[in-house]
Amino acid sequence: MPDALVRATTMAGRAIRISRRNVDAVITAMVLPVMLMIVFVYLFGGAIQTDAPEYVTYVVPGVLVVCACFGAANTAVAVSDDMQGGIMDRFRSLDVGGGAVLAGHVAASVLRNLAATAVVLGVALLIGFRPDATAAGWLAALGLLVTFLVAISWFSAAIGLLARTPEAAGGFTFFMTFLPYPSSAFVPIDSMPDWLHGFADHQPITPLIESLRALLLSEAAGSAPWTALAWSAGILAVSVAASGALFRARTK
Repeated sequence: MPDALVRATTMAGRAIRISRRNVDAVITAMVLPVMLMIVFVYLFGGAIQTDAPEYVTYVVPGVLVVCACFGAANTAVAVSDDMQGGIMDRFRSLDVGGGAVLAGHVAASVLRNLAATAVVLGVALLIGFRPDATAAGWLAALGLLVTFLVAISWFSAAIGLLARTPEAAGGFTFFMTFLPYPSSAFVPIDSMPDWLHGFADHQPITPLIESLRALLLSEAAGSAPWTALAWSAGILAVSVAASGALFRARTK
């Protein structure tokens, strides 16, 4: 196994162990999307008109993306905490580069998010979500979601390097966690004000949600999956490049 992969795997194990100690953050990342889904389904769902036969069927794909954004936001705080705590100097003395440390945080973020996604799906099934996806549809939906998780986790890592304190890193991730709301996650875009349509139609979250919704319900997805992949690839490329530049600037 190449040395870089060994270091990244070791750093991922470290990040997971840190997560196990920070139980409240892990529970919040899992419980918040579930509570949000329950609130929308049982409090607002009766007042929202969609093409789906049941509102829970419409909202679950959006909640999965909200869950991903909430979970990935913790990466920024963890990275900022590492930069503040002086542990990076010790890692560098052991010939562990910034790429391995950041990749470890990203890998741990993806694993935490997949666990949270399983919890959200389990609760969704209990309250009436009935997906009709084929095996290929499930695999395609999972692939899109994991690709997005990797991209926004790297984006969150870049925010953690940009912020000077963990508190600031948590604040900077607000935009990332807010982005699913002006999309098709909870209401059809046609029901929004006209001035918001352009942004809602052409931001990275909407094609991902539309793709997940179509794949899980065995409907025609059109070009939405390719658009979602293009957004994720673009975010990933920019985030990895920015993370490398920011890490070098912070550790001069």
